[in-house]
Amino acid sequence: MTTLLVIAKEPLPGRVKTRLTPPFAPAEAAALAEASLADTLQAVAATPAARRVLVLDGAPGPWLPRGFEVVPQCAGGLDERLADAFARCDGPALLIGMDTPQVTPELLTVDFAGCDAWFGPAEDGGFWALGLAEPDPALLRGVPMSTPFTGAVQRARLVAAGLRVRDLPRLRDVDDASDAHAVAALAPYGRFAARLARCAAAYR
Repeated sequence: MTTLLVIAKEPLPGRVKTRLTPPFAPAEAAALAEASLADTLQAVAATPAARRVLVLDGAPGPWLPRGFEVVPQCAGGLDERLADAFARCDGPALLIGMDTPQVTPELLTVDFAGCDAWFGPAEDGGFWALGLAEPDPALLRGVPMSTPFTGAVQRARLVAAGLRVRDLPRLRDVDDASDAHAVAALAPYGRFAARLARCAAAYR
């Protein structure tokens, strides 16, 4: 079975979702980040997996469900931190972030039969998921992160390595307020949508 990896930051004011401020205050942005992470972890917890690992920058809180290993992120850029997460796996692994609370167990249930990699493109040009049948940290090191072409470069890296790549649906990350409202509409019954509604109500 697959190892599911979630890479995340502890949802602290001023450290997460800074592009949500404004319109939201730093504490509200952190609360939205916590809700997004909680929804993501709930989906991962409901997905069949050999292991469930939270690769965390910070300390776990009450939002962490049972059944997860927690390991610290390494130092360095995001490419190094993603590479290190895969280096902790000795079998098939799928990695996602904390910015797609609309994710479902169905999306995360991947089968590597007939392919070597799964790739989940994000609408902003990045990627929300990356799965490797045989985790190789070198496939991520040196990929420019947080750019409009990050996803294209990462996918091209997989293809250039001779991997058979299958694509997951394109999802929208929560980066700014417009993203937050769009994503909440896709998952209206989650913690993220409920928290966003409370935050938005404060400004009416």
